[in-house]
Amino acid sequence: MNGKAERLYRDNNEVEEVVRLFESCEFPPDDFNHRPHLTVALCYLLRSSDAEALERLRLGLARYIKAHGITPTLYHETITAFWLRRVRAFIERAGAGRALAELANELSEECSDSRLVFRYYSKELIDSERARSVWVEPDLRPLDF
Repeated sequence: MNGKAERLYRDNNEVEEVVRLFESCEFPPDDFNHRPHLTVALCYLLRSSDAEALERLRLGLARYIKAHGITPTLYHETITAFWLRRVRAFIERAGAGRALAELANELSEECSDSRLVFRYYSKELIDSERARSVWVEPDLRPLDF
């Protein structure tokens, strides 16, 4: 991307539609990539505690995976919790009183690289069964957000 990233969302309704499509399992799996995941995480964290947001994501992803016949082992607890922590750090820095669409666009731009997790975790650890099923601390460097 050169310069400013394209604005994904023109208004708050478009952001809410991402969450609705995810929760109703209508979001096409080929399109439910990193950015929509971030959008859902943002909305959940803005409306609930970190623990509640994580539980909502766990349940929602399990429902979504089942509805689309995706391999259940695709869910990854450590990666999910890592990104929730990263989104929470973004929210705390972004400040209150901003439009949801503005926040979602800024988050999407700031966190567009889904490989960020590999600055903190080795491939061996992130690929482990333990990391898939429970939160594990990073092995390359501590979280700095």
